[in-house]
Amino acid sequence: MTVSNVVNGKQSRVSAATRERIMRIVKERGYIPSASARSLAGRTSRLVGLLVPAAGEASLTIDPHTVEVVGMMERELRRLDYHLMLRGIARREEITEALRSWNLDGAVLLGFQDSEIDRLKAAAIGGVALVAMDSYSANPLALEVRSDDFGGAELAVRHLIALGHRRIAFAGPGFSATGVVRERFEGYRKVLAENGIAFDPDLVSTVDIGHAEGEAHGRWLAAERPDVTAVFTTADLLAIGVVEGLANAGRSVPGDVSVVGYDNADIASYVTPKLTTVAQDLPGKAAETVRLMMDRLAGKARPEQATTLQVRLVERETAAPPPA
Repeated sequence: MTVSNVVNGKQSRVSAATRERIMRIVKERGYIPSASARSLAGRTSRLVGLLVPAAGEASLTIDPHTVEVVGMMERELRRLDYHLMLRGIARREEITEALRSWNLDGAVLLGFQDSEIDRLKAAAIGGVALVAMDSYSANPLALEVRSDDFGGAELAVRHLIALGHRRIAFAGPGFSATGVVRERFEGYRKVLAENGIAFDPDLVSTVDIGHAEGEAHGRWLAAERPDVTAVFTTADLLAIGVVEGLANAGRSVPGDVSVVGYDNADIASYVTPKLTTVAQDLPGKAAETVRLMMDRLAGKARPEQATTLQVRLVERETAAPPPA
């Protein structure tokens, strides 16, 4: 019993000499506690799942923003002696399968449509503590952490208008079931209206997030929308592709067309020209996600509203006044 208490950190009733002796023997014999045994004894696995959408049988590919979030979440959980399990989800039904099959203490849902989260039922997920990141779902089972998507779009479009742009295109995934993109689109429309610029649906394009998709869209803009002088995109990876596509079509950035991204992923400062973008507080988002999950596991009352983190504009090289 004494050895078990020392190894598992319950050392308040054990003398310093005894603790030192036990830990010396543990070190000499190379003993490592069994995580599965501790899980059974303590009725907690100390496992947190990070579930992200995956495309069928293809290997899991995640964008730079998600990569950074994964790293920051793992660091926060490691500090608390929790382990992160990354799982790709190809079908909606796999969400509940993963939650119930792996004895998770908690799970973070990242990148799912709001409608997919809305359908989750308490009976199907057991007692797993859920946090939905970048979600606008109304499901009370999931705590929510997101950035100020509406405000971020306002910052981006106001910056472009202040530079003198009037023909500003919008590019991002479809947003019928995705609140993040919808909020950024509504922020874009609001700033246009505030500045007396008529909304033109021909300047709004549905483009999946990806470099290749962005490159194709950049070439399309150059050919089909030559009057566009600026593009606001909903993700840095998409924006970087648009910059390349415009260049491949003979349009310079920012000489002919300005481009603004979203996320401020590391790659935004590595490309040439460096990307002007809206920066999310990724460390804060990861820390808040973990904090909310720990509060839920501790039985604390849930917050009344979603946690919304502030954003800021990072001005670099891809946004400039339009050509004279």
